[in-house]
Amino acid sequence: MASHFAKSIPTRLSLWQRVREYAVPPSMIETATARRAVGDWAGACAAARVDVDLDLRAVRERHGTELFCRLKADLRRLAPDLLRWHMPRIAPDGRLRPGLTISLARYGSSLNLVVRTPPAWADAGQRMSLALWDASGQGAPRHHPHPHPDRRFRLDLHRHLWDAGRSGDLAGRCGGDETPWARQRWAAEAELLLRAEGKAPRGAFTVRLGARRHAVLELTAPDDSHAPVCRPLRETLPAQRIAELPVLPEAAARTLPDLELLRAGLLARERLHPLVAAALPGYGTPPEPLDDTPGDPHRVECRGEVHRIALRDGVLTAVDHDAVQLRREELLVAFGGPPLPCLRAIDAAHRTPEALPAVRERLAHGDVTGALAAVEGLLGPAAVLRDGPLREELEAAVAGRIDHGLFRSGLVAEHPGAGDALDPDRTTPGVRPRLDRGTPVPMRRKRELRGRHRTGQFR
Repeated sequence: MASHFAKSIPTRLSLWQRVREYAVPPSMIETATARRAVGDWAGACAAARVDVDLDLRAVRERHGTELFCRLKADLRRLAPDLLRWHMPRIAPDGRLRPGLTISLARYGSSLNLVVRTPPAWADAGQRMSLALWDASGQGAPRHHPHPHPDRRFRLDLHRHLWDAGRSGDLAGRCGGDETPWARQRWAAEAELLLRAEGKAPRGAFTVRLGARRHAVLELTAPDDSHAPVCRPLRETLPAQRIAELPVLPEAAARTLPDLELLRAGLLARERLHPLVAAALPGYGTPPEPLDDTPGDPHRVECRGEVHRIALRDGVLTAVDHDAVQLRREELLVAFGGPPLPCLRAIDAAHRTPEALPAVRERLAHGDVTGALAAVEGLLGPAAVLRDGPLREELEAAVAGRIDHGLFRSGLVAEHPGAGDALDPDRTTPGVRPRLDRGTPVPMRRKRELRGRHRTGQFR
């Protein structure tokens, strides 16, 4: 893609374009949908990389049959792949927003069906967990940084973002504005919010507009026969009072990213989640991008001729050189001689393949299966990885899964590298050490590549 075209895409849309490409692969949607169709909600969660921290038998014994039936009905309607599609994400790489507890459904004033994301240090694999949160605090995971439901990120008022039976409501509630802010929906969404909070259907609320930026609005109407409208609050409230006001959920404040991508011609309808595509009105389908993936065979200029490099017997091979010649050339390289251009091309493909950016994206979003399939498609299933960026990425993904397992088990509640930088044993909690020569290589690479997470969803 030419640089002047790439620069014209807004950063936010570029982020969501990558998310839609890699975060919820078609294989996950297909498997989760098939399992949900036969009533296997737990299998659907497993396919969508959602861990289930629920004991339905304990729920029935503790809270009664009525709540148990409501909860089980919601679990059967849950489309975990659709939930992952709509989960909050952060810049710059579009990963799941870490350390969140999001309410999916409320059962009275004390119980919530919630989904949780791990903290940033343990988010390898981009797994989520499903649990039941009790307002009394019983059973809340102490090792989770924010076990209570978040006020800004909540989906109990937006069941169409996770409930397969309500996904058709998306078109009417996704925001039709031409900007990221769904201002024309704020009044109706604020009315739903105030009623859910047990307040009067008219009153003040806040909308978060960015880091340290918010709007204080008031929902008003002449009488009950008129549709409410929102306007800036006329009086100035103290900061403590503003903090107590209801917060319009992020899902209601912003326009659906899929609409923006469709309008900008950055996403084809065929690439949408099937439930999203069925709910949204028709938009023009942009042409499919050209496939610039290297084919089989590759072609390399070698000793004045064009030679082929292709997969043979599961390995990337220089097919225009016989086995004896290749063995002789490999021995010469071992003694310090210059390698053949074909062998140089194969070595480069193993260390830094052209598909490395796509492999990185898949690994970042937890799609290990897709990443390995991309590697096998390029190098062959029998390839032995050599030292280089590709091998480092795969090893870092394995190390990250270990961190996630430690977090899930509750054995490590904080980042394993957290500690006093002056403490050689790194035993003082609460302080993350500086990068130095003593920092393990996987941790140093992880912190150098990922950078600082943004405080907002997109800014």
